[in-house]
Amino acid sequence: MPNDYFQFQQFRIEQGACAMKVSTDACLLGAAADLRGATRLLDIGTGTGLLALMAAQRHPTVQIEAVEIDVAAAAQATANAAASPWPGRIRIHALGLAEFAATQPAPFSHIICNPPFFRQSLRSPDAARTTARHEAADTLSFEALAAFAAAYLRPGGLLTVLLPPPEMQVFAQEAAGLGLHPATRLVVRHRPGSRPLRHIVGFRQEAAQVAETELVIRSATDDGAYSAEFRALLAGFYLAL
Repeated sequence: MPNDYFQFQQFRIEQGACAMKVSTDACLLGAAADLRGATRLLDIGTGTGLLALMAAQRHPTVQIEAVEIDVAAAAQATANAAASPWPGRIRIHALGLAEFAATQPAPFSHIICNPPFFRQSLRSPDAARTTARHEAADTLSFEALAAFAAAYLRPGGLLTVLLPPPEMQVFAQEAAGLGLHPATRLVVRHRPGSRPLRHIVGFRQEAAQVAETELVIRSATDDGAYSAEFRALLAGFYLAL
């Protein structure tokens, strides 16, 4: 079973009350998201608060809001932020995205999200896990995420999303219909030459040629060690790097 906590170099994630624990996916998103020019960032579906805390560590002045519909997870994220070196820059809201939008928040320079992505699949009997993992109208739909970003990103702002490639294609279609276009794409593979596992895509309001890069998690060596680029990306976070 996963540990009830995950220790990073500069902060600790308590996760016993959260349906979704710290994952490689989330760590990659938190480390790879382009935060240049960030002033006000929103983490949608923060869970443990991991992405918010990684953003706070990476960017010394950005103010961070985070929303989480699961009350227990929001409470744990609040505690994790309070115990971190950056409690004054992170605020957690125990709200769904529609409820948060109803508060008419000020626009954001950056929005980051690791959304639920299982579509048209058997739901977990664990309601909290279903909310965290399954894309649907009653959880966090792709349409709702794209629509919120289109409404609340500042001009020139950036929405960064992590999804498997097929789901990213669906999300990109939703986003395009709302005026958001891919600007960057990081293709994540487990090993060199393996099929893509995840895409991390940055969306902007301005259409432009997509800048695409790749990252492999494990090297091609027999020991399956972390690749040099993975180690470089997570060097400021993982204790083992």
